[in-house]
Amino acid sequence: MDTKVKTVNAKSTVDLVNKALTKAISYREYRDLVNRLVLENKPTGPNQTDSYIHYTQLNTHRMKRWDKVLKFDQESVQKINQLNEKLDWLVLTESWCGDASPALPLMNKIAEINPNIKLKIILRDENLELMQQFLTQGALSIPKLIQININTNEVIGTWGPRSTKATKLVEDYKAEHGMLSAEFKESLQLWYNKDKGQSILEDLLELFPLK
Repeated sequence: MDTKVKTVNAKSTVDLVNKALTKAISYREYRDLVNRLVLENKPTGPNQTDSYIHYTQLNTHRMKRWDKVLKFDQESVQKINQLNEKLDWLVLTESWCGDASPALPLMNKIAEINPNIKLKIILRDENLELMQQFLTQGALSIPKLIQININTNEVIGTWGPRSTKATKLVEDYKAEHGMLSAEFKESLQLWYNKDKGQSILEDLLELFPLK
């Protein structure tokens, strides 16, 4: 995971980002898309399996709840409002991704507070060439946020797929058990609920290019 600002200079990456931005959708459009797929018993992406359908349905309920319950303290709101630079937040995700269910609503709330941030969403499996430029330890991990300075067209930071604190939980579990179990994934969602989005918020505020 990368929560620190960095610059990506590869021209191919810039071209891929610009291409993705032209077809990206808003958070509201993404939510509408996933809601339609739930009614059709489908997930996004090529893997149309029962488990992906199940997780898509779960995430829809989770995101609806996050949209309602998310609250930021006054200090965080002030930090968000201090951002003067215009940014695109381009996020690669899929409907079945459990880590995206708390992250996307939180990103959307930040963008609602400060209109200098434009949240735009694309599907990972439709943009694998771009995803390859932003791997996490060699994996196609999502959600992946790419932060772009609109004025300079530079990629100035990335985040994902989890907060620093959640990443440690995952790494500790993998070190002991080798792979993530369904039980652990469920416990991670409970941890997200108890955390109330604060660890994700802390990471995202670290991305801000504040002067």
